[in-house]
Amino acid sequence: MFTTRELQDKILKLKKEKDVCILAHAYQSHDILEVADYVGDSYGLSELAQKAPQKTLLMCGVRFMAETAKILSPEKTVLLSHPQAGCPMAELLSVEELRELKKQNPDHTVVAYINTTAELKGECDVCVTSASALQIVKNLPSEKVLFIPDPNLGQWVKNQVPEKSFRFIEGGCPIHTKITAEEVQEAKALHPKALLLVHPECRPEVTAAADYAGSTTGILKYVKNSPAEEFIIGTENSIVQHLQFDYPEKKFYPLSKTCICNDMKLTTLTEVYNCLLGRGGEEILLPETLRKNAQRAIDAMLEYGK
Repeated sequence: MFTTRELQDKILKLKKEKDVCILAHAYQSHDILEVADYVGDSYGLSELAQKAPQKTLLMCGVRFMAETAKILSPEKTVLLSHPQAGCPMAELLSVEELRELKKQNPDHTVVAYINTTAELKGECDVCVTSASALQIVKNLPSEKVLFIPDPNLGQWVKNQVPEKSFRFIEGGCPIHTKITAEEVQEAKALHPKALLLVHPECRPEVTAAADYAGSTTGILKYVKNSPAEEFIIGTENSIVQHLQFDYPEKKFYPLSKTCICNDMKLTTLTEVYNCLLGRGGEEILLPETLRKNAQRAIDAMLEYGK
């Protein structure tokens, strides 16, 4: 039997011995963040992983994040902490369905949210993150955009780029999409002094009611720079916990008690420990042709995002 601290110490020792860099998405629990080398959003972690001296990367997150790390660091061994940790939104479309959409909209630039599989990235023109989507879409030479897979993030961008036309698919993040305008009203009534900060994966009516809408990293930065003392957080509820640790003098409230990503929660401290011991996790392997095709869309993201 281990205590949390004892297990964390074993993980810290093992990752040093085995030359492993632990990457933890911000939606992981706080005990995992404490043993990570880097904490951040999905693409930011992959960028940091490129610069890490370690030859093995352990992604505490979901599959598309580990795939993105492998796309950008093909020479490194990339491990996913839990083999079943997927993302329903990333898996909304099949490659065949996307190819059919492209046939129906041949004059549209296909913009893929980074929350997609490597196979889908390989079929798209450019990737975007929630932080870069607005700037990249503005910079695209095309006036017609096929935005996949999140219609909520796409609509948020569309509202700020009225000069361009958009096509979306149905779906979105099932966790953020469940948050309702009624929950916004209830939270504001309970906490009238609090600012509302939400992720643009939320429904348009929720995003429209926010004092700030932006990426997870953007929300964290907003709190850091804000003189306000109370905040309602409209994204995965682990962010509430992290902010409570970072700013104990301030108050943070979840916008919805149901905003919990079960796929993220599959990764536990014990899963990380077992992965380091070689008795858990999964190595991410991508065929080189697929990896290069997917990287092309990421390279376009960096070019249009300048």
